Amino acid sequence: MPTILPVTLGLTGDACFCQGCLSKKLAVKLERLIASTPHAEMLEQAARYRPIGEASSKLQEHLDYTTENGFMVLSAWYHLKRGTCCGNGCRHCPYPS
Repeated sequence: MPTILPVTLGLTGDACFCQGCLSKKLAVKLERLIASTPHAEMLEQAARYRPIGEASSKLQEHLDYTTENGFMVLSAWYHLKRGTCCGNGCRHCPYPS
């Protein structure tokens, strides 16, 4: 798992930190961070996690994508790590129009 954000134990009893649960918790925190952080700053932060070589094919479910109706839907975090807009009008594109 990438060390993107700190995740602390909540008071709601959600103490599971398996890879699936942890990636879901990180995804929620990332969505909030992306919404509240200037675009240039998020691009800079995401660049540190840009996959290189063999790692580029290893996407993390919930962080880089979700599956909806059998289709992979790329997240805003994935697009930020990519570094540029692909111009395909992606649902979660974080780049200014």
